Amino acid sequence: MDRTGLAEFLRRRRESLQPEDVGLPRGQRRRTSGLRREEVAALCHLSVDYYSRLERERGPHPSERLLASIAQGLHLSLDERDHLFRLAGHNPPARGSISEHISPGLLRIFDRLADSPAEIITELGETLRQTPLGVALTGDLTRYTGPARSIGYRWFTDPATRAFYPPEDHTHHSRVFASGLRRVRTLRGRNSRAAHLTELLLERSEEFRTVWSEHEVDVGFDDTKRVVHPELGDLELSCQSLIDPGQSHVLLVYTATPGSESYEKLQLLAAIGP
Repeated sequence: MDRTGLAEFLRRRRESLQPEDVGLPRGQRRRTSGLRREEVAALCHLSVDYYSRLERERGPHPSERLLASIAQGLHLSLDERDHLFRLAGHNPPARGSISEHISPGLLRIFDRLADSPAEIITELGETLRQTPLGVALTGDLTRYTGPARSIGYRWFTDPATRAFYPPEDHTHHSRVFASGLRRVRTLRGRNSRAAHLTELLLERSEEFRTVWSEHEVDVGFDDTKRVVHPELGDLELSCQSLIDPGQSHVLLVYTATPGSESYEKLQLLAAIGP
C-alpha cells in the first residue's frame, strides 16, 4: 500500500471536483477550491474520520468494497479507479459487462435528475443507483442481494414484484424478461452470470420454463409503461433510456405527460417523498 501516493491522489481528486459536478448545491460561504472532506465522505458512504485519515496517510488498509465506494463517490474514470486500487495494494476489479462501476459521464447526468424518477441498471436489470423520486416510486431496488438483484429473476420468483404492474400486462412482461435474458446469455456465453440466472430460473419457475421454450429474442417494452403505486394507484409513464455501451449500463428516466393525471400524481409523489 502506497499511503503517500494514495493520500495525494485522493486530495487531488477531491480538490478538482466542484459541488455541481456531483449534484450538490454550492452554497454561499464556500472557501475550499473543491469539495470538502465531509462532502466526499458522504458521497462515498464513509465516516468523515475514516476518509480524513486516508488523506493524512494514517488510515487503515481499505478493503476492495470501500475502494469501490470511494471510486464511485469521487466520480473516477475506469483508469483512475484502477490506479486507486493499485495504490491501496489491490488488484483492480474486472472491466466490461460484469463491472458495476458507473462512468463519470453517466453519473453527471444522473446527478441532475433529482426531480425525476430515474435509475441506473446493469444489463441483467440490477439497480445500481436510484434518484430519491425513483425510490419513492418503486421502493429501494438496491437493497436486494444475490440473484434477486435482477428484476427478471424477481419477476419469476417473487410474486410481490408483479404487484407494481397491472395484471393484464404480466404475460407481456414475462416475455420481455425471458427474451432479454436470452439475448444477454447468448452474448456473454455459457459461463456468464446470465447463464447462471437462466439455470436457476429453469429450476425454480415453471412459467419461466414455458416462456423460455419459445426462444423469443426480440420482445421489448413499449415506450409507455403502466405501473401501480401502492398509494397513488395507476400511473402511465414514458420511459427513456440512455445506454453506456462501455459498461453495459442503462440510465432509465420516467416522465409523465404534463397536465395528465399521472403527471399530477408524480408531483404529489415528489412532495411526499419516499
